This record gives sequence, structure tokens and C-alpha cells, in this order.
Amino acid sequence: MSLSQQLEELTIKLHTLVAVERLQVINQEIEHLTSSGIAESALKAGERAPAFELHDGDGMLWRSRDLLRNGPLVIIFYRGRWCAYCNTQLAALQAFHSQIAQTGASLVAISPQTEKHSYMTRDMHKLRFPVLSDPGNKLAKEFGLVWRLSPDLQQMYEAVMTRLPGYNGDQSWEVPLAATYIVQPGGRISYARVDVDWRKRPDPEEILEQFNHKGHEGTQNR
Repeated sequence: MSLSQQLEELTIKLHTLVAVERLQVINQEIEHLTSSGIAESALKAGERAPAFELHDGDGMLWRSRDLLRNGPLVIIFYRGRWCAYCNTQLAALQAFHSQIAQTGASLVAISPQTEKHSYMTRDMHKLRFPVLSDPGNKLAKEFGLVWRLSPDLQQMYEAVMTRLPGYNGDQSWEVPLAATYIVQPGGRISYARVDVDWRKRPDPEEILEQFNHKGHEGTQNR
């Protein structure tokens, strides 16, 4: 089953479990993000990616310049381990990790979670690629991806015990849009997909396809 199909099934399942009023809050938030134009202002293919130095759950420092010496870099921005859609995506990427590595590319997943929660994310899914912490969404802001949850959505998450300050270590209630980038060794972005609807993510096959079309550059904002 493709990742898209898994995410669609997850959405259908949640519709049977979540109260209509809460589903309306989610839909309103996504509509607001869509109309805000945030996805259009995020970094696009052809632009330079910001360099980063971020720690993983073991406290190891990972530098983008070191990763790019070995080939292209796939960067996944996700919200956190509390997000069922993020967990589904990360598990799907793990299943394709060896194929991505065979292209000569590296893969990292980045969220604003503390190192403790990055460790727990990696451990939960037995991930073989770096899971990095971006305190305060500093890097995600450089990519133009960060947004603050509306009071209604914050209240809804708090009601179901999803309290972002405990995961992220700050009181901002900010998260990145779900986004996937491929950065070439020279630092240029060759592929960018930004999803304002966090229930949608690119299939790993879509990422792999980018390495079969050398020189292809594309941007998708959804």
C-alpha cells in the first residue's frame, strides 16, 4: 500500500473517531493556511538551501555541509511524534531508505521536538536515518515553513493531551508545514514539496523518481 493510500485510510479512520466539531477546527485551520499563502512564500526549487548544524536524539551533531559532500540531501520537515500522519510518513520512508541511499543521497528528518523526543521518534520506528531537533524551528523558519496553531486548534490539541510545549521545549505552539526538499551538493534545491494540508505527503516513490531525472527541478505547494 502506498503512503498516500495509508494516509487516506488514516483520515477515514479519524473521521470515525473524532467529533465533528474537532474535524471542523482542523478543516478551518487548513483552509486558513491555504489562503495565507505561506506555502508560496516557502523556499522553492532553484533557490539555495540554508546550511544547518543540528543534533540528533543521541546528542550527535549533524552538519549539512558534511552530508552534502557525499551527494544530494533529502530533508523531511515533520511536526512531531505526536502526529499520526508524521509517524506514518517516517515509517514509509524507512521502508525506502536503502533505495534512497543507493542513489547516493542522504536522508534526514527534522522537527522542533527536543532531542529526547527525536530519540523516541527514531526508536519507535527503528529509523536508520538521522532524526534531528530544530529548537525553536530556527531552520524551518529559514525555509519559510513555520506557523502558529490557532487558539481553537491549540485548545483542541490540549483537550486530547497533545501539549506541544512538552514536546518542543518552548511555549510557542509553532510547527513547520509538512515539507520535503532535495538539496544538491552545491546547495541548490532541486525539488520542493510543501503541504499545507498535513494529511498529505509525497510518496517515497515520488522522491526516488527525482533521482531518475537528472537535472529535473520541480516545486509543489499543496
